[in-house]
Amino acid sequence: MTDPDRFAADDSAGSDSSGELDHEQAATPTDGDDPFTRRINPLIRTRPWTIVVVFFLVTALFLGGALAGGGDQEAGADQFTDDSPEQEAFDDIQENFERGDRASGGTSAQLVVEDDRNVLSRSSLLRMLEFQDRVETTESLRVESTTSPASLVGQELDENATTAERQHREVERASQRQLEAAIADADESAGLPVSTDFNREAASASVAQIAITYDTPVSAGDETHAPLQYETAAIANEIDGFDTSDNVVVFGDAILSEETVQLLGDTAIVVFPAALLLILFFLLVAYRDPLDLGLGLAALVMTLIWTFGFMGFANIPFSDALITVFPLLLAVGIDFGIHIINRYREERAAGAAIGDAMGITTRQLTTAFLIVTLTTVFSFAANLVSSMEGLRHFGIVAAFGMIFTFLIFGVFLPAGKVGLDQLREGTRFPSFGTTPLGSEESVLGRILPVGVKIAQVAPALFLVTILVGSLGAAAYGTGVDTEFDQEAFFPDQDRIDQYQHLPGPFAPGDYTFITFLDYLEEDFEEGFEDSVTIYVEDRDLRSDRGLTAIDRSLENPDDAFGSEDRRADAETILDVIDDHAAEDPEFGGTVERYDSSGDGVPDREVDHVYDELFDSAASDQAAGKLTTDRSATRIDITVDVDAEQDEAVLAAQEYADRMDLDAIATGQLVIFESVIDDTLESSVNSLLVAFVLTTVFLVLSYWWLEGRAIYGVINVVPVLVTVALLAGSMRYFDVPLTPINAPILSVSIGLGVDYTVHFMHRFVDEFESGKDVHEALLITVRGTGGALTGSMLTTVTGLGVLYLALIPLIMEFGLLLALGVFYAWLTSLLVVPSTIVVWQRLEERFGTAGFDPRSWLPIDGRFSR
Repeated sequence: MTDPDRFAADDSAGSDSSGELDHEQAATPTDGDDPFTRRINPLIRTRPWTIVVVFFLVTALFLGGALAGGGDQEAGADQFTDDSPEQEAFDDIQENFERGDRASGGTSAQLVVEDDRNVLSRSSLLRMLEFQDRVETTESLRVESTTSPASLVGQELDENATTAERQHREVERASQRQLEAAIADADESAGLPVSTDFNREAASASVAQIAITYDTPVSAGDETHAPLQYETAAIANEIDGFDTSDNVVVFGDAILSEETVQLLGDTAIVVFPAALLLILFFLLVAYRDPLDLGLGLAALVMTLIWTFGFMGFANIPFSDALITVFPLLLAVGIDFGIHIINRYREERAAGAAIGDAMGITTRQLTTAFLIVTLTTVFSFAANLVSSMEGLRHFGIVAAFGMIFTFLIFGVFLPAGKVGLDQLREGTRFPSFGTTPLGSEESVLGRILPVGVKIAQVAPALFLVTILVGSLGAAAYGTGVDTEFDQEAFFPDQDRIDQYQHLPGPFAPGDYTFITFLDYLEEDFEEGFEDSVTIYVEDRDLRSDRGLTAIDRSLENPDDAFGSEDRRADAETILDVIDDHAAEDPEFGGTVERYDSSGDGVPDREVDHVYDELFDSAASDQAAGKLTTDRSATRIDITVDVDAEQDEAVLAAQEYADRMDLDAIATGQLVIFESVIDDTLESSVNSLLVAFVLTTVFLVLSYWWLEGRAIYGVINVVPVLVTVALLAGSMRYFDVPLTPINAPILSVSIGLGVDYTVHFMHRFVDEFESGKDVHEALLITVRGTGGALTGSMLTTVTGLGVLYLALIPLIMEFGLLLALGVFYAWLTSLLVVPSTIVVWQRLEERFGTAGFDPRSWLPIDGRFSR
């Protein structure tokens, strides 16, 4: 700082060559340049235990909020889709097109059964029908209907066999020739739900599906549906030849929801203990003192409690996105803690008393912590510009967590250290590791000055090379993919199998989603979502042109859609009308009477056709495609199996735009693609906001504190290099941009500033005290550089443990965070020295007018405060 009472103690710390500490000066350290530091530092030195007690009381308050809890857990894709127009349209569909009389909600499940010999053999068909009879007659399951290849075959054998029991009897007594003929006829008339290896002539296939529909209240949710689906799986296990751990999978939406939350818990129970063990190990190496280690761990635990408590009080649900907040806060907390302890040890090693050593330490570091905190808060809060609620929650929780981290490590930890050392000074409790990291005689002290040596030899060449390389990395990074779907939240089976060997509570649960998806993709050549929905909401559906507009929209479909005879493979209200007209001659006459063009589509008195349809036996089917007030309908279009997700979504959006009625494309594929678009937009916007706010704040901060805005600009250079390297690494390591890692680029600004501010703050102290540039840099890298290295190793290891996560998105985020911290450390030690030397040479050549804002001010060139 530029304080006139700067001490020689500050100048000499970390280097034997800088002279001995002036003990008289060290006895009365100033309390800092900013108001916060001036008020807090005297309390840390004189009333440490009062501060400790106050922080423990606040921790107890936040612990109450954490235990009380806020919102429920959120996991999977749904947490990112709630606010999109496509999701709102999908919700309208779910609400408007209920089955039956709208008094029942209904849900469904799928049972997939595999038989390598032949799933259509008589014995296999009988097992299916036995299962169907059991679930249909179990009242607690509330099964409305079931459909399987076996039931379709049974109805072909006897059209009056409408129950599983009768169908079982028909299949059992049919001859082999009759059975094979019925299988072929059933496939011809209804299409058997079997795998693509189906051979009609041999009447064989390897995999079959059984659909189960439940009759549940409209208000029922996953908490009602999941037990029904799990009980269905239990009944399947009781059938001879059915085994859910071998050849049978039961799957439904409620099970998917349960498994996504379960996956979140399984990830946390593996990642958090592993992270704590690794952090404990590296903190032990960094602190080398059990009391310091205990104090540092207590501060980390308090940070987590305060943040969880805030989430409880703010009613913010815990989600996949928020898992990443806590390693970030631990990273910053570890960094702050090591800097405090390391700088304090430098002063103690030079001979300062306990209170004076901590006074010098906090005077130098608290302002740096405050700058780091505010810039990091900016980088987190930049996510508030996102249209996605999950990312906004991330920004809020991370920003407040960062403020908590600053208070705990900037006030509680120094006070605790002073109090403990004062107690230890009056006892025989031994001191352990008390030397700072990176001292001149250490191995680390000989390695860290590499960046300084480069700055002495060829700073301009090195800086230009780095900047050009960074531009190349950033350009390369613009080609990073974007990805989002339900599959992205689940690991492959091989990864789960690896974790099954973990002991008891750490072993993951069973996941049917992965197996079910494998069956869909490999045996049925389907994706998890194989259709898009066009939601039409237009009063003109009741007009004469309403049904005609739907019919015309199906003509000449995009290649991304399934088609036949140049018409889209789709299910619409027209199909319900056609099917019922074929079954009911009277209704068929009504359709013909109001079809003036003779194409089978009513184009006059359409409301009258609707009235007869809803009053007929087909009313349930009609209610599934058209609202009873005739204001909205749905068109479900099958996506071609070879179409990419983005192609199908673009085709659906163009389809909706071309319609003569008001329509919007929706369905899971469309919703997921909209999330991808929002993710990219949010990532770019938050990066720009974070960069602008951080740059402005750093420039103003150093102008205010040092009278040199250029120091703020120097801070930004290595941060930009870090962001560019991280963007390039995402593409190189094939890590797509997702809603989970979307904040990574803006967060990397905060991570980068954390390292560069500590470096610059120490350098400014040394340089402004009169040392030349190279001497000031050498002292900085050996003092602050040692702390930065200890912080980097601990943080990279702690964050890198996220790579052990079961959830692939979190695993990838852990990799990116670890890389971001490593790049921030590397650029602070390699790029900052050359940037400083180049600036100093430019200042010597051109003068300070272009670089020192004090020269712009009228009062003797000094900033008046």
